[in-house]
Formats: sequence, structure tokens, C-alpha cells
Amino acid sequence: MFKDQRYLHYNAAGFRQDLIAGITVGIVAIPLGMAFAIASGVKPEYGLYTTIIAGLLVALLGGSRFQIAGPTGAFIPILLAIVLQYGYEDLLIAGFLAGVFLVIMGLLGVSNLIHFVPRSVTIGFTAGIAIIIFTGQFQNFFGLTGVEKKEFFHESMIEIVRNFHTVNTFSIMTAVIGLAVIFILPKIAPKIPLLLVALLIPTLCSILFFPGKVETIGTAFGGIPQHLPSFHFPNITLSKLVTLWQPALIIAALGAIESLLSAVVADGMKSDVPKHDSKKELLGQGIANIITPLFGGIPATGAIARTATNIGSGAVSPISGIIQSLFVLAFLLLFAPYASYIPLAAMAPILMFVAWNMSSRKAFVQILSLRSSDSLVLLTTFLLTIFLNLTIAVEVGILLAALSFLRKMSGSLEIKESKLTDVEKFKLVDTTEKELIKYKVSGPLFFGTAKSFENRYYELLNVKQSTIIFDLRNLTALDATGEAALSALLDEAQRNNKRLIFKKVPSEKVNLFKRSGLYEKIGKDNFFIL
Repeated sequence: MFKDQRYLHYNAAGFRQDLIAGITVGIVAIPLGMAFAIASGVKPEYGLYTTIIAGLLVALLGGSRFQIAGPTGAFIPILLAIVLQYGYEDLLIAGFLAGVFLVIMGLLGVSNLIHFVPRSVTIGFTAGIAIIIFTGQFQNFFGLTGVEKKEFFHESMIEIVRNFHTVNTFSIMTAVIGLAVIFILPKIAPKIPLLLVALLIPTLCSILFFPGKVETIGTAFGGIPQHLPSFHFPNITLSKLVTLWQPALIIAALGAIESLLSAVVADGMKSDVPKHDSKKELLGQGIANIITPLFGGIPATGAIARTATNIGSGAVSPISGIIQSLFVLAFLLLFAPYASYIPLAAMAPILMFVAWNMSSRKAFVQILSLRSSDSLVLLTTFLLTIFLNLTIAVEVGILLAALSFLRKMSGSLEIKESKLTDVEKFKLVDTTEKELIKYKVSGPLFFGTAKSFENRYYELLNVKQSTIIFDLRNLTALDATGEAALSALLDEAQRNNKRLIFKKVPSEKVNLFKRSGLYEKIGKDNFFIL
């Protein structure tokens, strides 16, 4: 293990720093693990199992020195939808498949492609997820009863309005105490673990001043077992694979984006150490998500807030992530029964706080204010995330962004008449200057610009000169569609008794000309390489 570059020059002083950082992050991870699990529609202990197992495996096998993995808010809408539609057992299968997809992504080097997901899409679905998480806590915040969990946002809001008459004053008091702690504590004691205190104080208040008046983890879920679950391989069938591969792929893509983004943030916070290995990070995340469901855990990824806390607490190696997992394990084994007293209303402000922080409010407003195609992509992704689901939102968002890009690129191909050089006038062809005209082609000639190029055939060929030179030195891209457009141009030129000469052809484009047969069609005497 210590041959790993992440442990280079590791010593006892580093271990002491990692010990403090690991315990600090563990304190933060305990309430978040339970809260994310409950919000995802499963029992709170499953969040702790995920924190322990996935956190340990990513620390051991991942590509980042500081990454802390576990359940995150980004997964809540899609996990809840799977639980409501298919059940907990199928959630485990989806998580397992997501792990397999992540390993494949790592092996294929897909980590670099993640950076091509447009910012308008990521900000859109992140803000949408934040809205879902925030509003999803209304039931626990107000202590409503009889509210059925629904897959769609509008159905959930109707359920809350329909049952709002069941509001519990004691639940509101508990939640407000938690909110007050979240707002006040950082100002008076910034070094104290905020989320743990925000969970403990309202819990103690409910126990001391109005016991039995609010719903708790114990009354809702029957308490938390004081042990890790046994190994259980989910019942994977062909029909379930067909049903679950798409949500699993979304979980994998979302997990890859969040884990790599977290690793990049960590690199920026600690610029004096080697950067993360994105391929290894995806492999580590994949293995963690394959194994975690076998012990009842839900999908996990790199958590930006916990990773930042880890670095801020002085971590120097992945040992801090290992200690974090062991600390949460110790909590489970020693103090799990006491978690039964935690009111659900005390967890609501924590998740609302998380949603507020992940909402990317400033970036959302900034992109929206541009009033451009990015604004449309952002708004579409945001609304689809809220009112339909994350899978459709990401697919449509990326499709719209791609169409917008193609639309922009379609106008980026320039073909302008250019001055003839002395070489072209006297040496390039056996003709007079009056019979020559030259066009300089700049930009990409591909399926997005081929149509606009074809629309200019008449203009380009309807000239008095008999020989037309195309200078391709600034041709930035050429695909099969662009090659076909050039071939059609040659056919049209032949019908108009025009000779075409292609000069300064970039060397990397020459192979495409030769493989497609276009080189022979142009003729050796009419083709000049850069």
C-alpha cells in the first residue's frame, strides 16, 4: 500500500494529522450518511454502511490523496425514484451495475470525456436536485403524517398540501432549533463540528422538553442495528438488467462527475502535492460501488464538502479516509442504539442546509442572465430534473447543448476569396493569372457545417475563371460528411468545366482523403500537401 505515490514520505507526524482529520470528517459523515439514506427512501443504517465500506475502499483504491466518499445529496432523487418504483433490492442491483459501469469508464479512459458535459447541464441538474432535497424535507420539518412518498415532484407537493392540517408544532420547534444552530454556531464557534451539534442539540431538547411528541428514527425505522450486515449478493436477472441499466448508467455518470469534480477541488486546495489520477479514481469508485451493495449500502461517490473538510482539518494522505470509515464503524458498533432518539425533524434542517449549499445559486443566475442557448439548456435541465427525473433531464440537456453547439459551429466555416501568391500565379499551374481564383477555407468542415458549404456551391463555381484554388491550411476538422461534401463539389465542378486545386492540405487530413478515394478523384496534379 505504501508504495502508492499518495503515501510518499509518510511519517508519524502525518499519521497524527490524518487521525485528527479522519475523526473530524467522521463526525460530519455520521449525520449526513443517515440523512441522505432517509431522503433516498431507505433506512438510515444503509447510509452508515455506505460511509464505512465505500469510504474505506475509495481511500484504499482511489486516485486522490484526500477524497472522502460516501452517500451524497446528488443521488437522492434518482435513488428515491428507484426505491419507489422497484424497491430496495433493485436499488442494490442498480448500485452494483453503476459500479461495473464506473470500472468500465476507468478502463476505457472515459474520465476525460466527463469534462465535456456542459456547465449549463451540471448547474441545471444540481440546482434541480437541490430543490427536490429542500422541498423533500417539508414533511419532516412540519411533522406531517399520512404523507405518501411520490416519484414526481408535483405529486409530492400535492401530498404535502393535502396533509398540511396534520402539522406538528413540536416538530417545527425541533427543526427551528436545528436551523438556529446552523446559523448561529459558525459565528460563535466555527471550529466545532456544525452538523453534529445541529443534530444533537434539537435531539436533546426534544428528549428533555417534549419527549414522545415528535417522530424519531426509532419510531419510523425501528432503530439502527449495532452491527454491519452480512454479505448478500442481489438476485440479478436479465429482466432486471434490462430495466435498471439506464438508471444505473445515470448513477455512474453522476458519480463520475461528482467524484472527479471533488478530486479537482482537492487538487486546488492542496497545490503542493501531486494531482489526482482520474483513471484510478474511477476504478476505485467503481470497485467501491460494486462491493458496497453486497453489504446493503447505497451508491456512493466523492463528497466535495467532506473532502474539503478533510483537507481543512489537516489531512496528508488517504489514511484520513480510512480513519473516517473506522470512526463511523465504531459509532455504529458502540452508539447505534442512541441514534433511535434522533427526531426526523432534527435531520430536516441539515438536509435543507446541504441543499442550499449545493444549489449553485450564483452560477445559476449568472448563466440565466446571459439569455443565450446556455440559458435555455440550463432552464430545461433544471425543470426536467424537478418535474420528470434526472435521467431524462441529463439526456435532454446534453442533446440541447450538442444541438446548440452544432448550430454555433455551422456558422464557423468561412470561405473567402484570397489574393493569389506569386507561386500560384506563375508556378502552381500552367495557366494565366486571369484564369485563376483562390478561396481560403477556415474552420471545421463536418456534418454540422456541410450543409452550409453545399449551399455555396453555385456561388463558388459561378465565376469566370476556369481554375479554382482552395487553400485548406486553416481547415480545423474534416469528417466523412465533410469529405462527401468536397466530393460533391468536385462533381459539380466537372459539370461546370472547372478545375479544382487543393493546396496546403494539413498532413493529418491527407489520410482521410486517400482512404476515401477523394485523393484519386482530385488527381495528384491538383493536390498539394502542407
